[in-house]
Amino acid sequence: MDMSATEPVASEQHATELWVQRTGSRRYTGRSSRGAEVLIGSQDVEGVFTPGELLKIALAACTGMSSDKPLSRRLGDDYDATVRVAGDADRDNEVYPALSEVLEVDLSELDPEAAKRLLVVVERAVDAVCTVGRTLKAGTTVDLRIDAE
Repeated sequence: MDMSATEPVASEQHATELWVQRTGSRRYTGRSSRGAEVLIGSQDVEGVFTPGELLKIALAACTGMSSDKPLSRRLGDDYDATVRVAGDADRDNEVYPALSEVLEVDLSELDPEAAKRLLVVVERAVDAVCTVGRTLKAGTTVDLRIDAE
């Protein structure tokens, strides 16, 4: 079956389809079947994320989303949180050997013991349900198929 660059590929039934489409030299637009778009390119291109930056953002977003239920249950739905993520690439081996995250959240309204207990619950939730973090820690296989005319 021939698949052009504009046809999405879904790995699961009813899964959101994801694809990238080339829009210029080292520039792509990532798209989803739900209508989302993200601009992707090399580090010297303004207004785009690099693939590595998207990997880090996916990790931070997963951590934020995984911690959302326990934090909102204790702090209310309108709590503020920021997850910062960093990690330099090892360009000799083209990998990110280590990524670090910091979840910034104001727990000053809680007494110290309640804050400590909440942090334990949040860490457990992230460890249990952050699919991106769990995948990065466990490693994964990637199967590339090239359909050429």
